[in-house]
Amino acid sequence: MSFITEDFLLSNDTAARLYHEHAAAQPIIDYHCHLPPADLAGNRKFANLFEAWLEGDHYKWRAMRTHGVDEAYCTGEADPYDKFLAYARTVPYTLRNPLYHWTHLELKRYFDLDLLLSEDTAREVWDEANRRLADMPVAKIIDRFDVRVIGTTDAPTDDLSHHQTLAESDTLPRTTVAPTFRPDKTHDLSDLAAWNQTVDAVGEAAGVRVRTFDDLLDALSKRHAFFHACGGRLSDHGLTHLPTAECSAETARDIFDRARGRGDDAFATTDFDSPSPLSDRDGERFTSFMMLFFAGLDHAAGWTHQLHLGAMRNNNAWALEHLGPDTGFDSIGDERQAPGLRRHLGTLAGRKTLPRTILYNLNPADNYLFATMAGNFQQGPTPGKVQFGSGWWFLDQHEAMTWQMNALSNLGLLPHFVGMLTDSRSFLSFPRHEYFRRLLCDLIGRDVEAGVLPDDGELLGRTVEDICFGNASRYFGFEFKG
Repeated sequence: MSFITEDFLLSNDTAARLYHEHAAAQPIIDYHCHLPPADLAGNRKFANLFEAWLEGDHYKWRAMRTHGVDEAYCTGEADPYDKFLAYARTVPYTLRNPLYHWTHLELKRYFDLDLLLSEDTAREVWDEANRRLADMPVAKIIDRFDVRVIGTTDAPTDDLSHHQTLAESDTLPRTTVAPTFRPDKTHDLSDLAAWNQTVDAVGEAAGVRVRTFDDLLDALSKRHAFFHACGGRLSDHGLTHLPTAECSAETARDIFDRARGRGDDAFATTDFDSPSPLSDRDGERFTSFMMLFFAGLDHAAGWTHQLHLGAMRNNNAWALEHLGPDTGFDSIGDERQAPGLRRHLGTLAGRKTLPRTILYNLNPADNYLFATMAGNFQQGPTPGKVQFGSGWWFLDQHEAMTWQMNALSNLGLLPHFVGMLTDSRSFLSFPRHEYFRRLLCDLIGRDVEAGVLPDDGELLGRTVEDICFGNASRYFGFEFKG
């Protein structure tokens, strides 16, 4: 008997009706992910299930390490099948971890496999998945799930050549691939050598020689406009928290000059062994100014401003040194979020430059804080202009996605929610939209069965369809193909 049944996660008849009649057939707008544009433009065909499923998935690596698997089978040089086998041995121990659901949902949807993955079934799963992958390039994967928009995550220095190739070709005839402007490294002064290299690279990409702070702002404005010309409609910013420090343009210029070595053509001439010319407070102030600057660009261009807040990254110093960032050594942070959020959104509202904004929270203790902060800055004519975004990273699972929807329902307007995104590096993660949709329908269905909501098919069906697709299609302003 299949584990992933037609009514998986749907606990009653109302939930099943809402899912099958209203949610299941909705197209997907995956407005934020980390899929490689090169793989999209090149219509990559995966050699095996390891490449498609484990190659860059730090969720799986964390579980494998917890199961006692050696690093060679996670990020190391072990044979691809041996790495897959190590994961297969881990899966039975992921019971009640979201990986157990995701793993079997993906095996079912991509490869029509009903087997429970384990050491005993690993070879059969590997062989059948590889057989199907041989005729499943990226374009087929995307078309199979009716993905209408993919929002990649891109640095201001990226040339966006792959996006231009996709726009000019029929590789993905029904899917718009839009770049997302992610400028975090341009205001992170914690590593001045890296920051200066980034500043130089931004200038080179924009055709601007960055000698002054105003040159940097000019270069970033030009890159933002270039992203817009290539279909970009969102920015994205990842911070532990938004700064509370005030920073004038004059102060930002002074910080920039000190960070650059006071006008030297390149920071490489500066003595890195000497004490840093900046304090932590300088870094906070500079980020504060730049975040308001980026939001202003977004507002002027009609973009959406995404704020991913609360991650405590790279906690294992050995792993960062030997394996690099984004390898599965991050945690939920416990920074104070309210003061920075209030200052950032309030300043923008006061300037009348508040763009459409999505707030993503990583600490569930702050769900009500984020939901109520979003409510402070709503503004017509855009319904749900400031969104409390979908459960993110450690919170994009059964329990925490339900927490997020409950908080949004109680403190905001759930029917204006723009719904789910994968935030993934894997092309096999699109079923997470199905997972979310089933949870949404079950949440509403339970209320109907309990008499908490009316059994109004038209009202509930429209709400589900809007959250799955309609709201996002209206909110972001993407240009659809076909």
